[in-house]
Amino acid sequence: MDYRMLEHRIANIVERMHAIGGDVSQVKIEAAASSQQIAQCENQLGCKLPKSFKKVLLEFSSALYLRWVFPDDFQLDGELDGIFSGMLHWDLGLLKEINDNKNAWITKVFSDPENDYDKVWHYTLAFYEVGNGDYIAFDLVENSLDACVIYLSHDDGEGHGYKLADNFIDFLETWSRIAFVGGEDWQWVAFTANAQSGLLPESQCAKSFRSLLKLTI
Repeated sequence: MDYRMLEHRIANIVERMHAIGGDVSQVKIEAAASSQQIAQCENQLGCKLPKSFKKVLLEFSSALYLRWVFPDDFQLDGELDGIFSGMLHWDLGLLKEINDNKNAWITKVFSDPENDYDKVWHYTLAFYEVGNGDYIAFDLVENSLDACVIYLSHDDGEGHGYKLADNFIDFLETWSRIAFVGGEDWQWVAFTANAQSGLLPESQCAKSFRSLLKLTI
């Protein structure tokens, strides 16, 4: 993972949002995590963190936050008309709390692993709370060392169960090229082809989006 490139893309996104009069929350990039912090978190969670997620935490940052919002008078058209904001965040120190919240949904609402909708929630490790009851999570069903990234919708969202990327590093690489649009599924679903395609930064929608915002990422 080229972390300098990631930081460059974040800076480019912030610059373009300021240029069009958008609002950008303070960018926070915390120091990398220690092996001890990772081990403590894994002990709390009762599972190992996926390989590429752990790599980013150890080599780059234990916690990152960025959010932008278009100005009120900025409107995209066509398939992109639902986009109004973007947000990237993760925090090693909050993983236990995030997953306690996610697991509460499973216990109270999505408890049946035999139900096609419910089972998507099971055997997952969430790292991103969208803020509306949805989550972005790692799919642990395959018991893989490097789990894919999926979307969990609590209210029949179109993106429920969609694979966003093959792993966390792929997720950062592809999502950064569409300015971390979302996290609500109805903001990023235009940049996918189907439930298994992942985010497609070279799709026509993605190219049009970057062109409209004059993003060179």
